[in-house]
Amino acid sequence: MGCVENKPDRNAPDSLRVCLLGASGTIGRAVAAALVRRGHQVTCLLRGSTVPPALADMLAGTRLRLADPTDRAALARDGFGGAPFDAVVSCMASRTGVPRDAWAIDHRAHVNVLEAARQTGVRHFVLLSAICVQKPLLAFQQAKLAFEAELVASGLRHSIVRPTAFFKSLSGQIDRVRRGRPFLVFGDGTLTACKPISDGDLADYMADCLDDPARWNRILPIGGPGAAITPRQQGEWLFALLDRPARFRSVPVALLDGIAGGLGLLSRVAPRLADKAELARIGRYYATESMLVRDPVSGRYDADATPSTGSQTLLDFYRAVLAGAPAPERGDHAVF
Repeated sequence: MGCVENKPDRNAPDSLRVCLLGASGTIGRAVAAALVRRGHQVTCLLRGSTVPPALADMLAGTRLRLADPTDRAALARDGFGGAPFDAVVSCMASRTGVPRDAWAIDHRAHVNVLEAARQTGVRHFVLLSAICVQKPLLAFQQAKLAFEAELVASGLRHSIVRPTAFFKSLSGQIDRVRRGRPFLVFGDGTLTACKPISDGDLADYMADCLDDPARWNRILPIGGPGAAITPRQQGEWLFALLDRPARFRSVPVALLDGIAGGLGLLSRVAPRLADKAELARIGRYYATESMLVRDPVSGRYDADATPSTGSQTLLDFYRAVLAGAPAPERGDHAVF
């Protein structure tokens, strides 16, 4: 497959040759930009047979190489063959989180990349994981943990980044509130909390893992700036920014339990419903589990133990979107 070069490579004294996976997503694009700003020579491995022009524009300053990470031979030939790298940065993740996709991408494709990296002399592997793997009840969490373990066992220098909630996953109700409808919460809206992080702040944190020895060979939970916030606080912010009285509608967690349980039972006789059952379980998980560091002994989530980075707050993000900035693309794991 071909290679598209957007701009000449930079040759800063500390420039690294970086292979970036998952660059078609919002976080991956932000990481590509952060790496380019630091003067690194970035090659983005993209799936598919062609590169959409719009994506090529968004990845300006990088080389674009078409390679399928799920195909070990194609990855070695089209991705790593003839293109030595100093580091791999992976923002690659399954789109849905259902078992088939999770084990194919979050685990097996990453194992293929790790094997190719070791064979070609890569020195550092930066992995975007997720903070929710601390309590792995779902297939995609188990798949991510399985690869984390293989990366650690490989002996390759690594940085495993586990971010909290993303701004895009907390943006689903902006239009709803703007249209005058109530903000939906589970329970009273205080069941969970998170320290949301912007794509840009997360990208900077990941890019700096390459140069900061304090982040080497470590698992790195990370959130955005400020105190942890609950869904109810998120709703209150939106109403305040719109200068409207806050209105909430409570959704019983038992409703999610019933949906997930019912689909699970039905999937035994109708296997095509298995994916829908897993998606319901994913929704239930995010509705009831905080995205913060979890004490493995007590099982409690601890906002104070959750590190922070960056300067962009969720309130800043809400203010910008309500002022006309485009809302980000949302992933398949969003509850609303």
